[in-house]
Amino acid sequence: MRRPPSSLRIGNFRLFFAGQVVSNTGTWFQNLTLSLIVLEETGRASALALVTVCQFTPLLLVGMYAGTLADRRDVRRILLATSLASAVAVAGLAWVVSRDPLRLPLVLGLVAVLGAAQAFERVAAQAFVYELVGPERLANGVALNTVAVSSARSVGPALAGVAYGAAGGVACLLVNTASYLVIAGCLARIDRTALTSRRGDGAAPPGLRAALREIRGNRPLVAVLAVNTAVTVGALNLMVVITAMVSLTLGGDAEVLGAAHALNAVGAVAGGLAVSSRRQVGLTALGVSCAGYGCALAVNAAAPSVTLFLLAAPLLGLGLGAYQGAVNGAAQSLAPAVLLGRVTALLTLGSVGTAPVGALLVGALVDASSARVAMGVGAVVCALCAVALVLVRRSVAAGVPVGPGAVAADRAGA
Repeated sequence: MRRPPSSLRIGNFRLFFAGQVVSNTGTWFQNLTLSLIVLEETGRASALALVTVCQFTPLLLVGMYAGTLADRRDVRRILLATSLASAVAVAGLAWVVSRDPLRLPLVLGLVAVLGAAQAFERVAAQAFVYELVGPERLANGVALNTVAVSSARSVGPALAGVAYGAAGGVACLLVNTASYLVIAGCLARIDRTALTSRRGDGAAPPGLRAALREIRGNRPLVAVLAVNTAVTVGALNLMVVITAMVSLTLGGDAEVLGAAHALNAVGAVAGGLAVSSRRQVGLTALGVSCAGYGCALAVNAAAPSVTLFLLAAPLLGLGLGAYQGAVNGAAQSLAPAVLLGRVTALLTLGSVGTAPVGALLVGALVDASSARVAMGVGAVVCALCAVALVLVRRSVAAGVPVGPGAVAADRAGA
């Protein structure tokens, strides 16, 4: 079956895509600045951990409410509001950082405000892709949205490092403030008449309990959400694992570490583009991407030297980008359009929300054994998830009832 044209042919999606690249790049300026300044001012890793806690705790608290809001209200307006709120919060951070001495409680408070805004933004942005591109291009649009994140990751850290060295932390934070204003401008220019409604019959979306019952009855979708959480906890803590592999196992320096992350990001862009070429993304595509990502982890774990590890880094990124594009695409393709907000909230809670738990577990595993072992465990987790998806796919193909809200078996297995 011939795939539909790229979502980038749609003017509204091009605006959103461009804004996402700029905004995600700006976020790297903020992340690097806060990490360096908090460590320099306090000398305590625990203070940096508090920044992370304040950043992600709001998502755990309001994630499902954000999904409900995205299903019931104008998503474009939600994104406009979160972009402007984020710009104000980051501008406040720039002011606090410019004062001497640094007031850590103010930093943590503003990071929490920013985290709350981003909790609504993460969920709404994923649900908005359907409205921008429609159901026929959904898999392509979702995959390209992950490419925007990977593209920012490939250039953001390097640009942020140069800017921090040349102009300081306040300038970096102001760059991120401007990036939120850019995405707000892109959203304001979107043609609302060209958006696709997620409520074709005009009926109000079901309440939270009814929505969760419908999602729970959709076995293919539940399988995707479960895999998302398992892989996040067991195999997606690459910041910890790659840093430990380069620094502790292979004896590389900061330049090698930066190169590894950059090569990984370049591979992730290619992986996302590969998934974007598919018309539909379902359990089969996700299973293949899980297996591929597991193989990439195993290859990188076996690298005996820095040189070979760097050569294998793009392969790891390729597997990562394909997996992230597939898991997001499968979840949105399998979900009823009217419940996309709630589904993307569960997806975000299973990835971003559980990432700190996974980081702690993987960090303890590295300390007890090595980064190679941690990567090997991640490869095993991916293999088990691929097998589980095959079993679910077979049960769907055999006609086993999958409950209310489930899609046809051929769509689940795409």
